Order: sequence, then structure tokens, then C-alpha cells
Amino acid sequence: MIEQNMKVLYSREQLATEIKRLGQEISNDYAGGEVMLVGVLKGSFLFIADLIREIEIPSVIDFVRLASYGSGTQSSGIIEFRKELEMPIKGRDVIIVEDIVDSGFTLECLYNKLLLQNPRSLKICTLIDKRARREVEIEADYVGMTMDDGFIIGYGLDYDEKYRNLPDIYLVDESKL
Repeated sequence: MIEQNMKVLYSREQLATEIKRLGQEISNDYAGGEVMLVGVLKGSFLFIADLIREIEIPSVIDFVRLASYGSGTQSSGIIEFRKELEMPIKGRDVIIVEDIVDSGFTLECLYNKLLLQNPRSLKICTLIDKRARREVEIEADYVGMTMDDGFIIGYGLDYDEKYRNLPDIYLVDESKL
């Protein structure tokens, strides 16, 4: 049972503090303008909801859905687009909002695809920047927390579509999955 093999890595209070900071940074960087947030489903839904409430400038939101994990704990490296943007991004200041940057494959694929649509600017915001498994050269412009390695669940992050509802982020002992 997964519940017996997990411990709190980031509490809901830590998450709230970091998200408030990120919202302030984005508000300052785009002061006087409007920003478009592009959430990567499904994992970013809680993060983007809390983040947009902390942004103090006009904001719009859209979503994409990509898949690369399946039911395992490591990226497959094959990116599948399951939902495209509904709003145009040409000439807009766009921030991709991702729950976690791991290998970087999914984010690199999305970033390059969005660049082809000619946004005014394109940046990346991630709640968790996981460095140990990075396989491509891509960096987030806005980072909540950084971790080396480990499998995490909660606050939108899942294991086989479960545990997204947990209000904290937990580190799971992968050897017991």
C-alpha cells in the first residue's frame, strides 16, 4: 500500500508560500501588461488555480494536455498531445505552467511547439524542478522548489492517476511500489 511508504516532502503551507512568491514575481515582471498562462494537464491543475489567484495583473488561462508517463514512475520519452490550445498565443506574453520538470522531454516538446505560434515572449513556470533525471537542456524561468531525485505525489501529482487530491506533496519509496 502506497500510504505506508510516503512522507511529507512539501507541506501545503510551504506550497502556498512558494506559489505566492511566484505570483508576485510574475506580476512584477509583466506589470502593466497581460499574461497568458498555459497549464499542462492533468498535473498542473491545482498549481495553476492557486498561481493565477496570486497574480495581480490581468491574466488569461488555457490548457494543453500531453502524456509521457503512462502508469510507470519514469518518463517514456514519447510525447502524445491529447488537447491543444483553444486560444491563439501569437503576440502574447505566455507562461507555460508545469507541475514538475523531470526529464524535460515533455516541456521541451511543448516549448518548441508553442514557439512556432509566435508568442511575444514564452517562459516556463514549474512548481517542482527535479534535476537528477534531466535529459534535455531546458530550464524554467520561475521555479517553486528544487529537488534532486525521488518519486512524488500529491497536489496534482499522481501515481497511476491516484493521489492528486492530497493537499501536501509526498515523497514515495519507489522500491515499495
